[in-house]
Amino acid sequence: MLYPSIDKLLNQIGSKYLLVNVVAKRAKEIRETEHCQLSENDLKSKKTIGKALEEVANNLVHIYEKTED
Repeated sequence: MLYPSIDKLLNQIGSKYLLVNVVAKRAKEIRETEHCQLSENDLKSKKTIGKALEEVANNLVHIYEKTED
């Protein structure tokens, strides 16, 4: 069984397409800055994609939609 589950992630973010984009962007930020919002003791994954997924599952990544005026 994978952690976090896709069902839990889709409850946080509405679509798979948006989930992939958000996690990819956050993983790139983690790789570039070497900063993760969870402590190393709380993380189950060692890879940046896994860390980004765990942040989304723990509601630490917020999505703001761009509105056009």
